[in-house]
Amino acid sequence: MQSYLLAAGVLMILIGIAHSVIGEILIFRQRRAGAIVPLLAPPPLRERHLRILWANWHLCSVLGWGLAALLIVIAGSPDLPTYAPSIRIIAIATLAGSLLVLYATRGRHPGWLGLLVAAGLAWLGQSAA
Repeated sequence: MQSYLLAAGVLMILIGIAHSVIGEILIFRQRRAGAIVPLLAPPPLRERHLRILWANWHLCSVLGWGLAALLIVIAGSPDLPTYAPSIRIIAIATLAGSLLVLYATRGRHPGWLGLLVAAGLAWLGQSAA
């Protein structure tokens, strides 16, 4: 079991959980009208805008969990070097996401740091392969 890849995968699962739960509490909870999908859009947004924002918010978590699952499965593979290019792609994409959050929030959102650590762990995992 490759511990760097396992750690990166577990961290990405935790980041996704935090992202979805905290987003629901801080952003979407007060926008509900007794429905799962928030419907009470603040001006100038419309209901359809809020619906797609909510879906995209959770889509980020779901895709992150998919990448995390790949890292965890690869971490247990006996043929680790075969997966090095895939791991590199995941690490670079996660790094790009980290830089995007860092830039867009001017470093005020902690998500960039978690993504940076996950990217670094994945990169170390492919290097050890």
